[in-house]
Amino acid sequence: MNARVGILCHALSLGALLAGSAVSAAPLLHDLFQDHAVLQRDQTINVWGQAQPGESLTLTLASARGQARADASGYWRASLPSLSAGGPYRLSVTAASGDEQTIDDVMIGDVWLCSGQSNMVLQVHRALDSRSEILNSANDSIRMLTVPMSANATPQSTFASPVQWLKASPSTVPEFSAVCLFFARELQKKDNVAMGLIASAWGGSKIQAWMSDAALRSIGGYDAALDALAQSGKDPIAAAAQWGAIWETWWRERTNERRGTEPWSAKPTGNWQIAPMEKGYWEAWGVPELASYDGLLWYRTNVTLTKSQAAQQATITIGRADESDQVWVNGRLVGAAGPGSEKSYSLPPKLLRAGDNSIVISVLDTYANGGLPSPIDSRALKFADGSSVVLNKEWRYRLPPANAAFPPRAPWEATAGLGVIHNGMIAPLSNLSLRGVAWYQGESNTDEADRYQPLLTRFMADWRARFRADLPFFIVQLAGYGPASTQPNESSWAKLREAQRLAVKADGNAGLAVAVDLGERTDVHPANKQEVARRLARAARHVLYNDAASASGPVPASARREAGGISVEFTDVTGQLVAYSAARPIGFETCAADMNTCQYAEATIQGSRVVLKSANANIATRVRYCWADSPVCTLYDEARLPAGPFQIELQ
Repeated sequence: MNARVGILCHALSLGALLAGSAVSAAPLLHDLFQDHAVLQRDQTINVWGQAQPGESLTLTLASARGQARADASGYWRASLPSLSAGGPYRLSVTAASGDEQTIDDVMIGDVWLCSGQSNMVLQVHRALDSRSEILNSANDSIRMLTVPMSANATPQSTFASPVQWLKASPSTVPEFSAVCLFFARELQKKDNVAMGLIASAWGGSKIQAWMSDAALRSIGGYDAALDALAQSGKDPIAAAAQWGAIWETWWRERTNERRGTEPWSAKPTGNWQIAPMEKGYWEAWGVPELASYDGLLWYRTNVTLTKSQAAQQATITIGRADESDQVWVNGRLVGAAGPGSEKSYSLPPKLLRAGDNSIVISVLDTYANGGLPSPIDSRALKFADGSSVVLNKEWRYRLPPANAAFPPRAPWEATAGLGVIHNGMIAPLSNLSLRGVAWYQGESNTDEADRYQPLLTRFMADWRARFRADLPFFIVQLAGYGPASTQPNESSWAKLREAQRLAVKADGNAGLAVAVDLGERTDVHPANKQEVARRLARAARHVLYNDAASASGPVPASARREAGGISVEFTDVTGQLVAYSAARPIGFETCAADMNTCQYAEATIQGSRVVLKSANANIATRVRYCWADSPVCTLYDEARLPAGPFQIELQ
């Protein structure tokens, strides 16, 4: 008798329901395909899994039929004909051996991949009006799957832990992505089909962590670090040495320190002060210059070892580091890691020596508290014979030069690494048929805003190569965050918003959701995810369904000099331009070609254009609007959509 195996459920895999007398040796279907799954309508439906090498398989889904044969590794893949929206259906796969797996309650609708960093992660229970949202969330036609967080040096075919498709309900939505859920709900108002939501996001992640090795190499500048990453999966000690050479070269180029005088060397230069390690985070040391310091800080101590100790295999433990660390022993980098729990690194043979040994740790903190907060006895050398030496001698610290305060991160760090999240959280989804991608990321790349436009462009091309060539992307532009400015200034957040705007503008299959006015100056995670979702859905309807409504509100079309001022023309205006809370819009600047030449301009609305007057209008070459970390933006249209931040050259 054939065995029929119910799909493995999250945390309940041992309780899978059986409808036959025997259990298949392993599920035939990839873990994505489970009860309550949603598969993409009106596209070829790709299905895959594992079977015995060379085994043939037959698949059925509603009226669709398909065949597959497992390769030498057991991997198989089938493409089923497209189906219209509908369901519920049953997906069955039967192997020639008689093994069978069936999943039920499969819907055909739209499958969305929701990805990015913490603002995409932000759960429904943390969003605005969360109590009401949760109580009214029951919706059998919205199905949700959260990809487990995972970072890997090489692409993975499976998830790091079991996953489960869940129907939207008060018991299932509280921990799910608010933007993703609200986005689907908005889309269903005009296109009432089943929505399959896959949340694959990680707080604090840079865009490079979500890109493939090939994509990063095509950009240039990442090859050496990617080579070290590849080595890390085979030989972590050798990979640390490779990364150490890259990092140390970076340091010397910025500081002009000679070999043998760097902070990790035997005779370092600089002003090393006593570090009160017992006080934990450096913000708590009582040192004024560290009270609110974000950046890199050097720590240094020495330890004396016997000949017997030095001859043994050893590891070094440093406790927790907030948020990333690099450790040198006797001038050699032995380990580097991002945020996490207790850190421990194996030491290369013959690195330790009888007598004096130097221990140097660099800690990089980019947000809130930083340093080595663990108890003193957590920092130690541990030897193969079970003994250890606590690193409790005097520690000293040193600040870096300002231009070296934010160094490159180790390529295997999860959130700041190269391709590692892509390998763990996107590669397992490869070939899945998708309707599109909602992308909410950028805060962690503001330190390199000048590079973000090509990165975002290449990122979209990378995922299109993995999923399908015309995959649509809908990008949430960064919300306002940080103190308000009182004068025009240069802003990395504004530069990144401009990079997002230009990347989307140049892409015929992408849309932008402006969110600058939805920010909170003291919280990088604004709670109003409902409006973010509404704007995302508006952009999606415009691109996917040719909705006549504008995609994202007023868009600058041109800027020209005219008698007495400068005229900025807008398109995609619903009704008329309006200024909120004042007779005239604020936030416009006129600028000469050089940096730090911008001046606030007096703006007047005239139909679909804004006329600017300023003291430097006669020499201005460009116009900026809402160009600040947390600007006040007051220009809207009658659809209550804001004109987003921009910089435009005068024609």
